[in-house]
Amino acid sequence: MASDLDVDLLIIGGGINGAGIARDAAGRGLRVMLVEQGDLAGATSSASSKMAHGGLRYLERGALRLVRESLHERETLLRIAPHLVRPLEFVLPCAHQTRPAWQIRIGLWLYDTLGGARVLSPSRSVTLAAGERNPLRGELTRGFVYSDCQVDDARLVVVNARDAADRGAAVLTHTRCVGLDSSGPTWRIRLESAAGERAEVSARAVVNAAGPWVSAVLDGAGIEAGPKVRLVKGSHIVVPRRWPGDAAFLLQNDDGRVVFVLPFEDAFTLIGTTDIALEHMPGSPEISDEEVEYLCRAVNRYLSSSVHPGDIVWSFAGVRSLYDDGVKRASEVTRDYRLTLHRSAGGAPLVSVFGGKLTTFRRLAERVMRKLAPFFASMGPEWTAQTALPGGSFPAGGVQALQFALQPRHPGIPAEWVRGLVRRHGTHASDLLAGARTPEDLGEHFGAGLTAREVDYLIRQEWASRADDILWRRSKLGLRLGSGGRQALERYLAAARIRRAADQMQSASARV
Repeated sequence: MASDLDVDLLIIGGGINGAGIARDAAGRGLRVMLVEQGDLAGATSSASSKMAHGGLRYLERGALRLVRESLHERETLLRIAPHLVRPLEFVLPCAHQTRPAWQIRIGLWLYDTLGGARVLSPSRSVTLAAGERNPLRGELTRGFVYSDCQVDDARLVVVNARDAADRGAAVLTHTRCVGLDSSGPTWRIRLESAAGERAEVSARAVVNAAGPWVSAVLDGAGIEAGPKVRLVKGSHIVVPRRWPGDAAFLLQNDDGRVVFVLPFEDAFTLIGTTDIALEHMPGSPEISDEEVEYLCRAVNRYLSSSVHPGDIVWSFAGVRSLYDDGVKRASEVTRDYRLTLHRSAGGAPLVSVFGGKLTTFRRLAERVMRKLAPFFASMGPEWTAQTALPGGSFPAGGVQALQFALQPRHPGIPAEWVRGLVRRHGTHASDLLAGARTPEDLGEHFGAGLTAREVDYLIRQEWASRADDILWRRSKLGLRLGSGGRQALERYLAAARIRRAADQMQSASARV
């Protein structure tokens, strides 16, 4: 790390909000640095329910502005990242002792109306016929269908960071902000890498997008935090998929909450989420036995084939950093965001992000830049709504057409490998497959279609350095890769680190 750097904007936090702001700011011509203490999407942003949605349940709380903005952003994401955001139909069965059908119908009509011009199908009432494609209990015969989207949350973060870097931003992972000095006309930020390297950065402005650590950043800068943060843990479980079809389910629980049951990574089902209030940020959030029991009990009220704790193949938990609007129940805390502008003693601005949700990150970034506009007279206009994210510029026919076009060009590559690369990398899959006609052309195969060529790309282009970065955030191949494959991947990554260290030593010797 350099000893002294000068940037226009330094962003603390490499989750979806921080990465989205970095992309927006870099595209407006600002000199940008993004610092993240762990991996990109290493905390809350990779522990979501994997949905780009308006938030149907938020209508009960009167959050019309949030729902409207989310629905419009859902359609923007479909346009700029079609490989990562996919339409999904949700079945909402009507059951006794839940919201009455008339109330649901009104809510869905409002949901459709707030969405405005749309590419997704409007909601409708349905008869839930018995059959192998319907996993619900036989007595559940009436329901509704509505549309939302599923998203690869962690990859959405990574491609935003990649676009920011392509536009000139410096993206530093495994780098902590250990000091924030506000005594002069600019912010002086002290950084420390996981390897112990230190640097000091001068920034004309700072954005605090640290999520659960947003208040800690302000405390370190000696700033009194205005809004308060509510920490709410949300946990999910993943089980093997038990029914065909691509429908998802929104199930009303007996405590007034809802639980999502989503098709996931082809062969699995994702179930979540919980809302558990926390007083402090845990070192590594984990699902509890009580949360597992809660989710199993909630879905077993509806499913004809019960889900048991022994069925779980993966679970994850994340801590949402929500704006504290004063309500008592964790499940009712607003998912809307609040931006606050602070000033240093010398007048330098610092914008803090409180709350927010995955779907609205792009609009949040635009609002952050509006707050900073008075401090950057030459800043460019808004641009992100019409510009595809990396890998998202598809020809006519979209994602499936690209997959079909690539297969005959690489006849020896298994079709499921090609499909996985297209879903993860979009149009960049063409570069990853360039010249390859057999699996051997892609280097060592670790399992589940993960090859050395893709791993090298993830290291070089997407800041991956550890096995979990690749298996759970750059992909979800950890669901399929056995222990032998993981061990082989870890050996490969260790060798890659040694090669990089040797190259750095050789480069340093050449300069001397």
